[in-house]
Amino acid sequence: MRILLDECAPRPLKRELADYKIYTVVEMGWSGKKNGDLLRLMNQAGFTILLTTDQNLRYQQNLQQSGVAVVVLMASSNRLPDLVPLIPAVRNVLNTIAPGDVIEVGGS
Repeated sequence: MRILLDECAPRPLKRELADYKIYTVVEMGWSGKKNGDLLRLMNQAGFTILLTTDQNLRYQQNLQQSGVAVVVLMASSNRLPDLVPLIPAVRNVLNTIAPGDVIEVGGS
């Protein structure tokens, strides 16, 4: 499993999942890519999961056909202190998520 941390999420969040193969959009040189292009690049590079705070992605892209699973972090902001408490739930999701799935973690 290879995970891509989306640009909209803080890069230090990667440290919270250090036991996974996780890369940031910046590390991959994909900064500024539109979501459709990003999903294609992910697929070509063998990524299986996108970790994002973009709550609209599921409405903008056909994720079923993308071959990529998406975990959407639902918090009051995309700041690290608001996202770190979601990590235990993210870990649980990573064990069961399948390509094309969109799973929201957190929220009220």
